[in-house]
Amino acid sequence: MAEHNELGKKGEKLAIDFLLKNGYKILETNYRYLKAEVDIIAQKGEILAAVEVKTRSSDYFEEPQDAVKAKKIKLLVSAIDYYVVEKDLDVEVRFDIIAIIHHKKETKIEHLEDAFLHF
Repeated sequence: MAEHNELGKKGEKLAIDFLLKNGYKILETNYRYLKAEVDIIAQKGEILAAVEVKTRSSDYFEEPQDAVKAKKIKLLVSAIDYYVVEKDLDVEVRFDIIAIIHHKKETKIEHLEDAFLHF
């Protein structure tokens, strides 16, 4: 597996652990709908959080969260819309980003709630 793929998988595991520690229930990981993939779907109370995880080894070129572009946002929204309808959920949906910078033995995790508006 390529090094960046391993870093991404490690980041998703760190994000899941972070969310669990902060009272979230993990409903799905790597949920796919058409061309979209939602890294983590988690719930805390009446909030359904669609979480995009961005892991980098450095923030030299850009912050991890800046890598979530308009096309990705559109795909995330369509996937979560489908998920909520398919599961017949009555929840408030929020789109979060967990930005992780993992460099050698140092890890910085930032949870950005309501990272973007979906309308």
